[in-house]
Amino acid sequence: MSSLPNKSKTSEGNTTEFFDKYFTKKLNFPSNEVDAIIGFFTKRGFDEAAAQSTGTILLEQAKIDNVNVFTLLDTLKGLNDIQLSTVVAEVLNYNRDATSSVGFKRPQTVDKIEKRNIVV
Repeated sequence: MSSLPNKSKTSEGNTTEFFDKYFTKKLNFPSNEVDAIIGFFTKRGFDEAAAQSTGTILLEQAKIDNVNVFTLLDTLKGLNDIQLSTVVAEVLNYNRDATSSVGFKRPQTVDKIEKRNIVV
């Protein structure tokens, strides 16, 4: 069983089929929403596989929260790259097990040279 999307024809038109994180429940989304969200992330510099996995989680979360995907994308368009990375990391962490989390390294601002006051 694979988590890669399968294109399928249904009475609703073209849909893309994904599986949830435990491969037990099928998730169906309209293909225009899938293409829009994957295209958004690939345009912002995400790898194709990263765009698909991030897009899948955002599509699932949008469905749970009853939010239109295109409204979500319009909101994300206003963010710069650092803000987008932070939002994506938070959404991914929310949908992961508590034992693992995604983060990113921030540069250290502390000077490592030891400074001492010597009183004679």
